[in-house]
Amino acid sequence: MDDVNPVPLTFRFIAALALMVLLVPVLIVVLAGLNSGEYLTFPPEGFSLRWVENFFTSPTFLPAFKLSFGLALATTLISTVLGTLASIFLTRSASKAREFLRGLFFLPVVLPGVVLGLALYVFFIWTDVGLARSLAGLIIGHVLVTMPFVIATVTASLVDLDLSVEEAARSLGATPLQAFWKVTLPLITPGISAGSIFAFIVSFGQFELTLFLATPDLQTLPLAIYSSLRYAFEPTAAAAGIFAICLVTVSTLISTRLSNLKKLLSRR
Repeated sequence: MDDVNPVPLTFRFIAALALMVLLVPVLIVVLAGLNSGEYLTFPPEGFSLRWVENFFTSPTFLPAFKLSFGLALATTLISTVLGTLASIFLTRSASKAREFLRGLFFLPVVLPGVVLGLALYVFFIWTDVGLARSLAGLIIGHVLVTMPFVIATVTASLVDLDLSVEEAARSLGATPLQAFWKVTLPLITPGISAGSIFAFIVSFGQFELTLFLATPDLQTLPLAIYSSLRYAFEPTAAAAGIFAICLVTVSTLISTRLSNLKKLLSRR
């Protein structure tokens, strides 16, 4: 039996401290959303579901939540397809422009969201193609921000992939498309699933870029919360945050579940 080295106490303390830093703001938002008082305060004056119920009847937050959810779904679908195709090219192409394209794809992650949002807004106005302050322009912006996450996870799966398996399928008479669909795609599905979940989470919570590309009629949930806290300090904004936290948590659990399921099936 292999000896298992115990984790040093210092590392445990740092890990616990980091977890606390991540979870405390989430706990504060949840408690503030369950506040029974009239204003957004912490600690809460009491506990009540009145602001959670108010979220479902709000003419601002509920439509914003639906828009953010639909926008994130559309963004995830497009980013997953384009990101997977880009990953295949970056992994298997011998083109000299590969490294340049790799840096270009990951540029939206490096650039501040404010800079990227302003650049896209000016570009859409300059081209005058009707994308400025539109849903299509908003989707394009979100795809640019989320696609690098798909490329990163799918590329990691492709790097570890044994090409001899695909070559064996080709030697048995499979076409390149059949070999990819029946052999390569199932093997890189965990990377695709993880990338799509990352894309959904990033798109759903995107604020800086959306601030430049959205319109008063296209208010996502982060923008609705921001606007509400500027003019009305009521706990409905925190209640909306509770649902956003729940959605992100469920997405993360689904991603982990899918990855573990794929690993279990591959072992069998």
